[in-house]
Amino acid sequence: MKPGTVFACDAQPIVIEGLERVLGATTDLQFAGWASNPAEALRRIGELRPDLALIDQSQGFRGALQLVSSLRDVSVTTQPVLWVGEMADSEALRALQFGARGVVRKTLPASSLLECLRAVLGGQVWIENGLANHAAGLLARRGAPRLTSREREVVRLICRGMKNRQIAESLQITPGTVKVHLMHVFEKTGVRDRFELAIHGRRMLGPEVEPEAAPVAEGLSDLAESLVR
Repeated sequence: MKPGTVFACDAQPIVIEGLERVLGATTDLQFAGWASNPAEALRRIGELRPDLALIDQSQGFRGALQLVSSLRDVSVTTQPVLWVGEMADSEALRALQFGARGVVRKTLPASSLLECLRAVLGGQVWIENGLANHAAGLLARRGAPRLTSREREVVRLICRGMKNRQIAESLQITPGTVKVHLMHVFEKTGVRDRFELAIHGRRMLGPEVEPEAAPVAEGLSDLAESLVR
């Protein structure tokens, strides 16, 4: 099988040297190159079309998000992964909403970085366990919301990665009605958007969520495209 290619955007050559050594010791991942700034990174990614793009936060959080969202303009197949020193949980969730497929801290061991890259290469979304546990804990602190049967149906379909149009077709209602139900769910649960709702939805609904439903990670890219469509 052809190894997955990894391009890095980082201003520190010593970090790149370490990354190249780590990837060189694997058989399924290959170092594809690097750039020290976003403009150069976009140009080279457009030329090389790597499978993964490791993006440093040295240009600031907004700069990193801008690079994540600009990747699709030069290579629709390249999946962005934020590679950061420190990042608040809220910022990490925001990055995933903008299209990042993974968030991994530079302070983690190389094995965690490889785990993240392999997961994203396999079509999954990867976040650190601590962040996932924090997100799950938010709902527990809020208490169990009282949702109507129709609102629960909407949440169930959100957990399956459906967009509003698909939900409307499934429930035989209008997309506008789906929006209204979603706004009511947001108000009752305290979640800010459909991405956070997808994370918490299974805990909200309990055992009624179908075990065969698609994993939340599989629908995250769709959820990030439209927060309340």
